[in-house]
Amino acid sequence: MSDKKFVITKGQAGVLSILMLLVFFLGACNRSASQGVHFASTSDPGVNNATINNGPPNSTAGPVVSYADVVSRVSPAVITIHSEMRVRAPQQYPFMDDPMFRQFFGDRIPQQVPEQRRSGLGSGVIISTDGYILTNHHVIDGAEQIKVDLNDNRTLDAKVVGSDPPSDLAVLKIDASNLPVLALGDSDKVRVGDVVLAIGNPLGIGQTVTMGIISAKGRQTGLSSGAFEDFLQTDAPINQGNSGGALVSTNSELIGINSQMLSPSGGSIGIGFAIPSNMARTVTDTLVKTGKVRRGQLGITVVRANSEPAKALGIKENKGVVVGMVQPGSAADRAGLKKGDVITSFNGGEVNDPNVFRNQVASTAPGTHVTLTILRDGREQQLHARLGELTPPAQRDIEQPQ
Repeated sequence: MSDKKFVITKGQAGVLSILMLLVFFLGACNRSASQGVHFASTSDPGVNNATINNGPPNSTAGPVVSYADVVSRVSPAVITIHSEMRVRAPQQYPFMDDPMFRQFFGDRIPQQVPEQRRSGLGSGVIISTDGYILTNHHVIDGAEQIKVDLNDNRTLDAKVVGSDPPSDLAVLKIDASNLPVLALGDSDKVRVGDVVLAIGNPLGIGQTVTMGIISAKGRQTGLSSGAFEDFLQTDAPINQGNSGGALVSTNSELIGINSQMLSPSGGSIGIGFAIPSNMARTVTDTLVKTGKVRRGQLGITVVRANSEPAKALGIKENKGVVVGMVQPGSAADRAGLKKGDVITSFNGGEVNDPNVFRNQVASTAPGTHVTLTILRDGREQQLHARLGELTPPAQRDIEQPQ
């Protein structure tokens, strides 16, 4: 067998070098594509249907995520509210205007401080095309004049349809039509970690959008005078003037009304609270129909089952809420509830949190017949009660019966 030798000319060597360079670059491009970040599409399970701009295909500048389309859809329905109220100084000399009184004291009577007016600033959300607006009770509390700045540069007078201090919600009405609206979403479906946008007019600088996530659900702060709190907590910056504004999902739905912030300095530190849209929907419907909210009441106080007060009553259960007191003559008393009973179910729904249970009872209309599943002496039984009506106290009582 004879050996064969292959001789490569200079021209062939040049062509071969070019081919090797092409293979190298093509391989590099393929590696870059296979190692790139996968951006979730809106068709993927569990992803909100937000419009997200990820930049041009195969861009090497990195993704550019934007919620501008969401903001453009929802921001026209978020407005600014101005309120004014009179502040009267105490009158130390009620007879100072009497001529006979002045005859004896002359000019020695000090002049009364003239009546002053205090202005308030907040935000609101248009929820109907014919001019119903949802905001916080504390934004318009005590106001004698309310004006609304729309996003089309109109300023209109607003009247109070109804206000509910316990939930810190109020409904206003302006004389307008064909207004942009923001649809109420289902706040029960909101998850911790969901991206949210807060829209309002902080400190009067103009409409502002901030972004964050849902940090927690079911929060009770005790900062307001209302006893019925079920806040969504968010780290989206909320400041003075944001009250009554919108907390929206990336689906362009209203999931909360911004209400409070927790701050030792008075500025945002990333702990803000919004009233969930489901509570707002219930309160709004009632205020529009009747002008006030009526709440059911059992007439008991409850504590968590695994709490120290429950252990002091000899309760060894780890589920439900424990009855700490029964108001004589109340709906609970007539139904046969006793101190130390463990309530595990309300109308078929599981009960484990005292605040959630309080809100469930309160959101049920007075006069409604309800079923309670309880544990007494280790035995399960059902009791039936007809709810009474809660009369809000002049000042908030932490031990207010449910």
